[in-house]
Amino acid sequence: MKPFPKALAQKLQQREANNALRELPVSKDLIDFASNDYLGFASSDEIFNQTHEYLLHNNIRVNGATGSRLISGNHNLYAFTENAIAKFHDAPAALIFNSGYDSNVGFFSSVPQRNDVILYDELCHASIRDGITMSKAKSYKFQHNDLEDLESIIKRYHTEPVEVYVVTESVFSMDGDCPKLEELVALCGKYNCQLVVDEAHALGVFGENGQGLVYSLGLQDKVFARIITFGKGLGCHGAAIIGSEELKSYLVNFARSFIYTTGLSPHSVAAILIAYQHLKTEKVAMQNLKQNIQFFNQEKTQLGIKSLFVYSKSAIQCAIIPGNEKVKSIAANLQEKGFDVKAILSPTVPEGQERLRFCLHSYNSEEEISEVLRLLCNFTF
Repeated sequence: MKPFPKALAQKLQQREANNALRELPVSKDLIDFASNDYLGFASSDEIFNQTHEYLLHNNIRVNGATGSRLISGNHNLYAFTENAIAKFHDAPAALIFNSGYDSNVGFFSSVPQRNDVILYDELCHASIRDGITMSKAKSYKFQHNDLEDLESIIKRYHTEPVEVYVVTESVFSMDGDCPKLEELVALCGKYNCQLVVDEAHALGVFGENGQGLVYSLGLQDKVFARIITFGKGLGCHGAAIIGSEELKSYLVNFARSFIYTTGLSPHSVAAILIAYQHLKTEKVAMQNLKQNIQFFNQEKTQLGIKSLFVYSKSAIQCAIIPGNEKVKSIAANLQEKGFDVKAILSPTVPEGQERLRFCLHSYNSEEEISEVLRLLCNFTF
C-alpha cells in the first residue's frame, strides 16, 4: 500500500497534539446520558414488532429499495407516510430524505438562488452550513439568538429584489437552548423574509404530541420550511422537509441529495410511520421526559452548579468546561462511575467553549440524574 499522504498525516497529528482527535467510541453498558433517543423509541420492542406486523399485514416486501425514488425506489408506503407526517405537523406537504444531513444539504444547496441572501445563526448545525456553502446565494451569519444583530443585517438587503432566507434551529444541538421564535417570526414578517427552522431536537420534546416547537407556539403557517429529523426523538432513520406543495415539487426536481441517492427501504419508512403513531399515544414517555428536564434544572440549582450550564429547557443540557484535556478527563471519570456522558471538544465547538453534553430521556430516573450531577460537582470543584 502506498504511504499515506503527508498533508493528511500532519492534520491528524495536529488534532492529536490539540487533544482533539476524534475516535469511534467503544460500546459500553453505561447509564445513557449521551444518546438522542429522548423517548426510548429506538429500543422499543413494541415499535419494532408493530413495524414488522404492518409490513406483513400489507404484504410489503421488507428488503431494500432498488434505486432513486425517481426511478424505482418510490414504493407506495412513501406517499402514505409523507401524508401522515404533513397532517401531524399541520403542513400541506412533506418530503422524506435519507437523513437530516441530506435534507439540510438538499434544501440549502438548491432553494436559495443566485443573488438571494441566507442569514443563519452562527451556531447552526454543520449540515446547514455545508448546504449553504454549496449554494449560489450570498450568506452571512448573525450572532447567536441575537435578533438586533439579525435585523441590522436584514436592513441591508430587504429592499433588494431578492429573497432573504433566515435560518435557525428550534433547539440548538450543542447548547440545548432555543431562539425567541415568536419574535423571530414577527421580524421576518416585518421584512418579508423566508424563515427556515431545523426542528431536529424538538420532535418528540415540544408540543402536546411532540410536534415540535414551531407547532407548539402556533407558528406553523408563518414558517417557510421546517426540517424534521427522525434519528433523535423518533428513534429511527431518515428526515423530512415540511412546507408547501410547491416546495415539495421544487425539492423533487432540484435537491441533488434527494434525486441522486437510493431511497430508504420499506422497512425504514414503515418504522417512521409507526413511530409517528406512537407519538400520539406515548403520553407517559413525553411526560416523564418533561419531568426529568425540570428535575435536572432543579438539581443544578440545588447543587450550586447552575452557572456551569447553558440555559436550556430542552433535553440537551451542556456544562461549559473549557479545555479539551480537562473536559475529556471529567467525562472519563463519569464514565468510570457508570454514566455515559460525552465531552464535546474544540473544534466542534469554539475553543474555550468545550463542554459536557447531557442528553435527558424519559427512561432516566431521578436517582440517576441526582448522582451524575453530584459526581460532576465533585470532579469539577
